[in-house]
Amino acid sequence: MKRTINVAVVGLRFGGCFPPIYIDHPDVGRVAVCDANPAMLNDYADRYGITERYTDIKDILSSDDFDAVHILTPIPSHAELSLAVLNSGKHCACTVPMATSIDEMKAIVRAQRASGKNYMMMETAAYTYHFLLAREMHAKGEFGRIQLLRGAHYQDMENWPPYWLGLPPMWYATHAVSPLLALEHTRATKVHCFGSGVMRDELTKTYGNPYPAETAIFRLSNGCAAEVTRTLFQTAVPYIESFHVYGERKSLEWHIENEPPNITTMTPPAEKLLRVRNNITCARVAPPDRQDLLPPEIRKYTEIKIIPDPKNPHQSIKQGGGHHGSHPHLIHEFVRSIIEERAPRIDAVTAANWTAAGVCAHESAMKDGKEVTVPEFA
Repeated sequence: MKRTINVAVVGLRFGGCFPPIYIDHPDVGRVAVCDANPAMLNDYADRYGITERYTDIKDILSSDDFDAVHILTPIPSHAELSLAVLNSGKHCACTVPMATSIDEMKAIVRAQRASGKNYMMMETAAYTYHFLLAREMHAKGEFGRIQLLRGAHYQDMENWPPYWLGLPPMWYATHAVSPLLALEHTRATKVHCFGSGVMRDELTKTYGNPYPAETAIFRLSNGCAAEVTRTLFQTAVPYIESFHVYGERKSLEWHIENEPPNITTMTPPAEKLLRVRNNITCARVAPPDRQDLLPPEIRKYTEIKIIPDPKNPHQSIKQGGGHHGSHPHLIHEFVRSIIEERAPRIDAVTAANWTAAGVCAHESAMKDGKEVTVPEFA
């Protein structure tokens, strides 16, 4: 008999885009949903025909009916709930960031090892159309040696739920950091970061963070350097997640949210003369939709066309193409890692490496750019 797993999805304000993908995944049996808001919970479950509903995650953790829990709750709860899931003997998927302190990250890594269960941080930026294109190009050697990496994430969080207000930008830097580290299978070892700008007084109270923007330079374990900039408040720039890969033969720059990346190709001159310049060509290249990496049942969820959900204004709740097609890839990797009894691609150590880079960057910013060593979790 084919093995399937049962999954509970916790948190529907953002997490509402994930249960339909689990329901359609061929390796998933039962799907339950959990939210502390009964009205939202029942309305959502009714629309998708989900009968198993919970308002308290404790009821899920104490049950033997579920193999895995996917956490999509507010940032301050991520570490606590991830530990609770792992300590209950269940596999854990968690939205970003993994945690907001180094001690919490270390605790999750320890809990994952002790439990023997899988932990996966569901980082969308590591499965977008653009990143999958860059990963394939790198695997084919098209970039040559990578000389420099750059990432950025610009987003205004004004009027979002209270826990966002004044959040240190680099605490939520994984969308900008992860493509850089994932591409080279590396980690940040040290960082210099500077805060920039001035925030309103009321935004500094929750976290003691005075900066609406932070920009960092990381030294990576492979010898490269990476530059990352993150904004969260009072900075007039459209929403953008971007990353740049600069290689000796080719470079890829994705820096406009709804446009294809720019790929630059450098061909050395035929004659080795100083006055003869290299032949450089630039072209916009639309990244392919990598549905071929997914089971047929969930391929439709990568499509760029989306169905608006008028009952939830959060853009990610729209079905299909979530975060540049990444959602079904994340779910498939998490599910298959459990079925195949292997570590997921973004396991606890990888998640800690990616998240700690940002936490240490903010520490450096609060010390006026002083060098901070990023701990190693392996």
